[in-house]
Amino acid sequence: MTSAGWHAKVECAGNTGAGFLITAHHVLTCAHVVKDSDSHQVCITFAGGGGTPLTGRVVARGDWDGTPTSRGDVAVLELGRPVDLRPARFATASEAYGDPPPKLLVHGFPRHNRRGILTEYRTTADHLLDGEWIQLEAWKAYGQPLAPGFSGAALTLTDGRVVGLVTSAAKDPGIRDGRMLPAHVVARYWAPLAELIPNPVYTENQLRRLRQLIEDASQQDGLECSPERLYRDAVGIGPPPPDGLNSLWDAVWYLLFEVPDPDAVARFAGRLAIFVDDLETRRGLRAWSQAASGSTTPSQARQTHDWSPILVEIAPSGRGDNHFLVEVSAYNGQDRLVVGSSRLPVESIRPYALERIDEAYHVLEPAARELIAFVLPLRYLNLGVAQWQRSPDDDSPLGSFAPLVVISLERRRSFGLQHKLRQKWARLDTLPMAQLHRIGCASLRQSPKGLTIGLHRSTDVVGFGTPPRADGVRRLLKATLNAPAPAVLWPRNSCKGGALPHDDCQGTTFLNHLDEHLAGRPLRDLPAYVHELREAACSVEDATEPSAVEKHWAHDLTLLWEDPRCLPDPDSFRELPV
Repeated sequence: MTSAGWHAKVECAGNTGAGFLITAHHVLTCAHVVKDSDSHQVCITFAGGGGTPLTGRVVARGDWDGTPTSRGDVAVLELGRPVDLRPARFATASEAYGDPPPKLLVHGFPRHNRRGILTEYRTTADHLLDGEWIQLEAWKAYGQPLAPGFSGAALTLTDGRVVGLVTSAAKDPGIRDGRMLPAHVVARYWAPLAELIPNPVYTENQLRRLRQLIEDASQQDGLECSPERLYRDAVGIGPPPPDGLNSLWDAVWYLLFEVPDPDAVARFAGRLAIFVDDLETRRGLRAWSQAASGSTTPSQARQTHDWSPILVEIAPSGRGDNHFLVEVSAYNGQDRLVVGSSRLPVESIRPYALERIDEAYHVLEPAARELIAFVLPLRYLNLGVAQWQRSPDDDSPLGSFAPLVVISLERRRSFGLQHKLRQKWARLDTLPMAQLHRIGCASLRQSPKGLTIGLHRSTDVVGFGTPPRADGVRRLLKATLNAPAPAVLWPRNSCKGGALPHDDCQGTTFLNHLDEHLAGRPLRDLPAYVHELREAACSVEDATEPSAVEKHWAHDLTLLWEDPRCLPDPDSFRELPV
């Protein structure tokens, strides 16, 4: 050993054990050595400290309850003042084992030996007993055996690096064996120790940052995920979750030290970020996940006209008509990264969605052609998402900030209609421009079934002169989606239809504008062109006197547009994260 200065004798209420310095302020020992610390002072004397005792207090302990089979026989002591000694260094979790096993040195303080004594042991096998201990056996058949006073002592390799601490010895003095709590198992009970144990994948700073983020996430009340489910998501078809994953740190610890896949922890952090409310913690977890996995969003060989969608799915949650499952994700053509998923009441949907949309931009490449796509139930397709104020600091409409479309949730989940949509887009790629089919106010009495059949072959874009508010209009919109029309446009507020002719009504004027402005436009670029129209409408409103009545014809334009080729597989929407 190079130095024994950080070894310590620990005394409390007549009990004597050992310990060792792990930071300038902290000493590690066994919980049973300081079991009476609530009523008695804990005295710590370092082998390299000149014999002057220091006081300490217990700031963390394991689950030890005094029974012979209880686990977590570990305690962390905080010193009254820092000491000028170099703390112990740790070996990796695997260096305590081998064939033959390495010699392990133990510095204990048995009765009547004030300065301590060394003894030599080795591990019996690389096998955790009860998921906690490693069995020890004496290096030789003579010399000092483990005895009272060795509890809490560090087991070190011959170069002085620590692999664990002694927790018990055999009751029979004729049996020269004992138990070790490996250092990485101690880290389950005191998380800061994990960053002191060398890791082949993650640096000490990375592990410290991860621990801090896990602690911050653990403070959230009502976190909509369980450690076990997050663990399963992280390992996939890997080892099943063990018993006793009672906290986020339990799951992270198991992934760090017991799961061979080095990327599992990164996946865990990214998955956890979905459910965290605090913005800084959520961003920190996502950034840690991307850095730990060795990459950010991978570059894709995509054509310049391809879209990079940010999807906002708002679906019934099963908690009643007033609650919805809101999931926000970004798609780069290959991977879909969920940035938020929560069951929310109606009044919380808008702020939640807008905040997560802003975060989703972090996933997109600088040159990405962003597209915000709201996936909504049919009865909410007229929701004014394009008119939502983009953020508390920006009162411009979301639809003028970026191309924005709505998508039918019901059609998105129909494999048959998705197949038909792909066929229609394959045909549209061979055509120079799309054709507009008008459904004016006077056309609202037609048969939905006849409309679907009539639109099957020839129509690409459908324009409604009136919004889908009334049941009759909504049925015709559903029939149009079943056709399936790749794009449908309508005004959110317009003529409500009726039996009389509507040659000069507001809805007819709207359809005339569509005929004029969509002529010659390729359908794949329609979201970008509608975005330009919304920008123009905002400019007109800013330049118009408040008392003026006239508005730009596209000020409340809604575009339903869906190209399955640039969106993630709709089946992925069926897999709820919790």
